[in-house]
Amino acid sequence: MFKLAISAGHYLGTPGKRCDKSLDPNETREWVLNDRVADKLEKMLAEYDGIEILRVDDTTGKKNVTLDERVIAANKWGADFYLSIHHNAANKVFHGGGIVAYAYTSARPTSYEWQSALYASAIKHTGLKGNRANPLARANLFEVRETKMPAVLMECGFMDSTADVPIILSEEFADDLAKAFAEVIIERSGATKKKEPIYKVQVGSFSKEVYAEEMLKKLKVAGFEGYITTL
Repeated sequence: MFKLAISAGHYLGTPGKRCDKSLDPNETREWVLNDRVADKLEKMLAEYDGIEILRVDDTTGKKNVTLDERVIAANKWGADFYLSIHHNAANKVFHGGGIVAYAYTSARPTSYEWQSALYASAIKHTGLKGNRANPLARANLFEVRETKMPAVLMECGFMDSTADVPIILSEEFADDLAKAFAEVIIERSGATKKKEPIYKVQVGSFSKEVYAEEMLKKLKVAGFEGYITTL
């Protein structure tokens, strides 16, 4: 069983973590954007066998789960991979932007493999490449440093970019981003699509064959296929 820890960055009350008001009058909170992608990803992966998911943030967004608490939960659970979902900010309105994938400065090679795969898939599905000089970045970020498993932090567009904001606010972008992440996770975890169940309906049981034949005729007249078997 592949264990996936998902962290939707921050919470509803994190100061300053929101879209710039001049670009989004609702000042959509970053956690709302992060959580939307995380929720969609969870639903997509629920259709597969071989994956277990642990959300290490508070899924209501009301409680501030610290980075330390998130990492401890993932480490204690024995996660195989840790995905932290964020949206970026330059702290000024600008026109650049794009997706950036972060791994730890001296991570194990598998972290960089995940980083490259997730970034490539995100760009393929969303097209939000932007103008980042180093979209495959390495940094001393707590979540990617303190986790015992491979970890990647995805910054999924800028909340103060005139180019990014209209895109990252859309439902379509969140769908595409979740699909991008799911594609990589499914491939690298070896998960398999759950088989659709097949249901059979029994109409009745009869002590005489003639009654069974009469019922079968009625079924066929009504447009249903059927057959007679003995118990």
